[in-house]
Amino acid sequence: MNKPIIALIYDFDNTLSTHDMQEFTFIPALGMSPTEFWAKCDELAKANHMDHILAYMYLMAEKAKEKGIDLSRESLRAMGKDVEFFNGVDTWFSRINKYGARLGYEVRHYIISCGLKHMIEGCPIGHEFYNVFACDYLYDDKGQILWPSVAINYTSKTQFLYRINKGVEDAGEHKRLNMYMPQNERAIPFENMIYIGDGLTDVPSMKLTRTRGGYAIGVYTKPEDATYLVNEDRVDFYVHSDYTEDSEMDVAMKAIFQKIKAKQRFKKLSESSYNAAKKSDS
Repeated sequence: MNKPIIALIYDFDNTLSTHDMQEFTFIPALGMSPTEFWAKCDELAKANHMDHILAYMYLMAEKAKEKGIDLSRESLRAMGKDVEFFNGVDTWFSRINKYGARLGYEVRHYIISCGLKHMIEGCPIGHEFYNVFACDYLYDDKGQILWPSVAINYTSKTQFLYRINKGVEDAGEHKRLNMYMPQNERAIPFENMIYIGDGLTDVPSMKLTRTRGGYAIGVYTKPEDATYLVNEDRVDFYVHSDYTEDSEMDVAMKAIFQKIKAKQRFKKLSESSYNAAKKSDS
């Protein structure tokens, strides 16, 4: 019998990594500061009434062309190797997997990010993720960028929660995603989903996950960074960006695991006693 699954779903930039992924290798290679690059993105988006994610993807492609920087899939994966992470992230996955296993669960880790898919896949923790949903380019047969193939912004992140829930994880498959699926046929119930994020782009996903019975954890570097997550009741826990053992994150995550386990035990006992009473009446 397969173990029930708990899905941990992370934003990436400033949730697991200490800065936006482009800031470690790509932006310095342009001879720009992160502040200059992101300001250019904002200007481009505002001047052209453009989605900010498409603006940064366009600017990356154009600036790379100007500077002769390769943005092939292989090059992006290589850039991902330089991404740095918060304390404890390197051992977090194996520790929480073992904890889940002791409670009888398979733990799956997912990324839903506005960053770049191949950069995430190439980073030091890329192998830890069951699936990575992130922005990507369409390439020609010479490995040159033609067009964005996937652009994920803060609202479109929510569709990927349903993909995880239904087990429809191919971003190009929409028919099965939008068809009705009975709850007992869904791969991972929302009640077993935990969303971890750091800011405004995560709010719709946090709200959807919690509305459907799941959980959300807000991550901060400085407490004042995103207090609206607490003030507007977006999260179950608001913790420091430290993933080491016995940290706030570690304790909060294990508490949620215990709550999921307790709720499922309660449901099983309730159903068992109901069925026993029904059987004695017949």
